[in-house]
Amino acid sequence: MSHKRDVMIYSRYERFWHWSQAFLIFTLFFTGLAIHGTHHLVPFGLAVKIHTNAALALIALWVFTTFWNFTTGQWRQYLFKKGVFKVIRFYAWGILFGEPHPYKKSLQRKQNALQSLAYMTFMTLIGPALWSTGIAYLLYNSWSHYAWSTTGLWIVALLHTAAAFAMGAFVVIHVYMTTTGKTPLHYVRTMITGYDSIELSEVEEAYIEETKSAEMR
Repeated sequence: MSHKRDVMIYSRYERFWHWSQAFLIFTLFFTGLAIHGTHHLVPFGLAVKIHTNAALALIALWVFTTFWNFTTGQWRQYLFKKGVFKVIRFYAWGILFGEPHPYKKSLQRKQNALQSLAYMTFMTLIGPALWSTGIAYLLYNSWSHYAWSTTGLWIVALLHTAAAFAMGAFVVIHVYMTTTGKTPLHYVRTMITGYDSIELSEVEEAYIEETKSAEMR
């Protein structure tokens, strides 16, 4: 027999990481558009300075979070899970007709198969593409003397911009997905408080209460 309890599934650090990362990504996208001349709400020189400092802060955050994920074992949350096509079908079709979500959240599986795939792509492809091209751009003076530097800079800028728009697409989809919970703000509230309602068996509940491995209310 199982019943639902409010359990803290997102630790304080996970929430800090999530919101800090969101703030830095929005800052980078906003200043990046200013650097490209899309808007003139921020002077070019100031936009470059803010963009550079925000990028360095985000890299530091990602490096530390990668270390945290591996030392706490949370990296397993991002491994590929079966059922990704069932989740895709649900969001493309089933959600419109009131079908139940094919995935049930638990302490061991905080993310469904589609989320795991999206975050893994984010961390292994989009993120590294932004880091490498951004750092190459910052260090341009150290390789500008080569004959291929002009073409190289154009390629670096193109790849960096493409990765930035891929990041932007990820954020837009991510924001949309936050509205698909029990209420439009359910997932936002969960990421603020850390608590979500999940089903626990009597054994799981007793184990948590005895070991204090998670907070319940």
